Amino acid sequence: MKPPPSSSSSPSILRKTRLSPFLFTLLAFIVFVTILYSEDFSCIFSQLEYSSLSGPPNSVSRIKKNKKLPFAIGETEEGCDLFSGRWVRDYSRPLYEEEECPYIQPQLTCQEHGRPDKDYQHWRWQPHSCSLPSFNATLMLETLRGKRMLYVGDSLNRGQYISMVCLLHRLIPENAKSMETFGSLSVFTAKDYNATIEFYWAPFLLESNADDAVVHRISDRVVRKGSINKHGKNWKGADIVVFNTYLWWMTGLEFNILQGSFEDEVKDIAIVSTEDAYRMGMKSMLRWVKKNMDPKKTRVFFTSMSPSHQKSIDWGGEPNENCYNETKIIKDPTYWGSDSRKSIMQVIGEVFRKTKVPITFLNITQLSSYRKDAHTSIYKKQWNPLTTEQLANPVSYADCVHWCLPGLQDTWNELLFAKLFYP
Repeated sequence: MKPPPSSSSSPSILRKTRLSPFLFTLLAFIVFVTILYSEDFSCIFSQLEYSSLSGPPNSVSRIKKNKKLPFAIGETEEGCDLFSGRWVRDYSRPLYEEEECPYIQPQLTCQEHGRPDKDYQHWRWQPHSCSLPSFNATLMLETLRGKRMLYVGDSLNRGQYISMVCLLHRLIPENAKSMETFGSLSVFTAKDYNATIEFYWAPFLLESNADDAVVHRISDRVVRKGSINKHGKNWKGADIVVFNTYLWWMTGLEFNILQGSFEDEVKDIAIVSTEDAYRMGMKSMLRWVKKNMDPKKTRVFFTSMSPSHQKSIDWGGEPNENCYNETKIIKDPTYWGSDSRKSIMQVIGEVFRKTKVPITFLNITQLSSYRKDAHTSIYKKQWNPLTTEQLANPVSYADCVHWCLPGLQDTWNELLFAKLFYP
């Protein structure tokens, strides 16, 4: 056994392990810089790991690169932006007939309500640098076997939901499918597939005073801060979720945010900019997704704002006109209507850029803005009797927000299909 080192050798050992002043200063500087700029480093690494999201009209999936996503069977070719393209005539469309789908709500059945033309049905979206995969209803249904697909949002998202049901239901025998409504939740069931496609009414995603699925025409709209679980508890267990929220926030430049509860006798309401209110909603949605959706098994989509066509002067038309009697598309590739608030697209870009939550962004705004011809206009069920003045001026009651089915929203689902299977 070796004897312990003598005391005379100890200073030699200590000298060997002591840091030089230069090395110590260097390490201290590195630690200082790391702490000071840790958020910036995190952002840089995040941008390296994730795709970037630019403002309108571009879009991107907030997903990790080189990592296979749930449900994916291939990938979109390099450099292909599915959302940048043009509309081309295609007389093989529509993908289904209005009268073949009994699930279309009377607010969207334009032919039944007297629209004289079908031109709006004969357009196909053609990306500039690639082709949009054909919608395969069999593949979609087989993928949904034993699964739950859920659309969450407002009536525009409900239109996209109904479009998906119409695209699929013909493959299902009459006695093996059903449509039921339970308050805010509508459920289409494909019994042989043990699959459901659902829609949940939540126009702000968070709790609001417009949450009644039937009676929700509220002019002074209020959203409760931090309340997404009020509705979110009903979304848990979904395998594919498609969110949207935009139109209901557009009440002006400011918005009412409830700090407490709707049950409070005296309500604490803060008035903030619409952009800040919308940002709060986006962040709440992402927090819910992070907490409740397993990125290894599920997929989440967010559909951008659906444009309206309320002002014909936007596309060179006459003052005081709108989408009424419009049967042609807008061909100017740079067109952006005044009803689509760019500041909101910027908020979406900012929030999505900073998150690591995997979410696929469906940027339908620009491609839909060309379609002033595709709205329901006056060709829909009117819930209230029209006045003599309205009948004399159809522009006054034309619906330039919602879309005829079949029509534009089928393309939204084709894009969803492409991003689901070929991200």
